[in-house]
Amino acid sequence: MALAANAYAQYTNTKAATAKPAELTLMLYDGAIKFCNIAEGALENGDNSKANENILKVERIIDYLLATLDMKYEVAKDFERMYIYINSRLVEANVKKDLEIVQEINGHLHAIRDTWVEVMKRAGVK
Repeated sequence: MALAANAYAQYTNTKAATAKPAELTLMLYDGAIKFCNIAEGALENGDNSKANENILKVERIIDYLLATLDMKYEVAKDFERMYIYINSRLVEANVKKDLEIVQEINGHLHAIRDTWVEVMKRAGVK
């Protein structure tokens, strides 16, 4: 089992190291959704510690996306507002252990990811 986990980690690291910037952004969105899903399940099961851990992972991903915005593009301001809103809701969800807020954020993350995939297709990236 440890060998399989190690092989998967190596594959993931290689995939990230060789990915184009647009693909890396997609991987970050996928990760945020994954951790948001885990947080949802944890809240449903009353596991506040696991929910906290995974909400914080989503926050770190959103923080990274926010920090790496290229503000010379007008659309970056829209992303900035969106990421700030998502992070503020994540903090609120974590403090209140509020499943509905986590579900709301998960919906936003799915919409952002789906839009990003469409942008990548139109740009011929993937």
